[in-house]
Amino acid sequence: MSEAVETSYGQLSVMESGEFAGWRYWQGDPFETRSGPFYYRREEDGSYVSAFRAEPRHMNGGGFMHGGCLLTFADFALFAIATDELNGDHAVTLNLAGDFLGSVADGALVEARGEVTRGGGKTIFVRGIITGDGKPALSFTGIIRRLTRR
Repeated sequence: MSEAVETSYGQLSVMESGEFAGWRYWQGDPFETRSGPFYYRREEDGSYVSAFRAEPRHMNGGGFMHGGCLLTFADFALFAIATDELNGDHAVTLNLAGDFLGSVADGALVEARGEVTRGGGKTIFVRGIITGDGKPALSFTGIIRRLTRR
């Protein structure tokens, strides 16, 4: 894979084929590989979008995406949205909150977009929205804590 960056749990890689060709993802991350995989890329306006395709394994007993899957994806998206602010530093999620707005069906394109509402130090505040095929599914806010500078 080109543009790979190794970390302790996975390798930041670029997808080379398929629906998400050109998107970045964490190859080998134990949890994200099982729950996603989730992808992200920079948009033309400089913002970041995260995405994945909903599969049967993401659904709950009612046939719609499990809320835990949406929140797991929101946690991934926090870091994608804050990519520039983090500037390669390691960080952890201090807080993640979400409001469920609608359901996501199997096969939907699930996307997350958002913004850093406050940064510049060790604590970074993010807000965003997740959609399924363009329809709002989850609004979220999160706080990231920078651990170290490289």
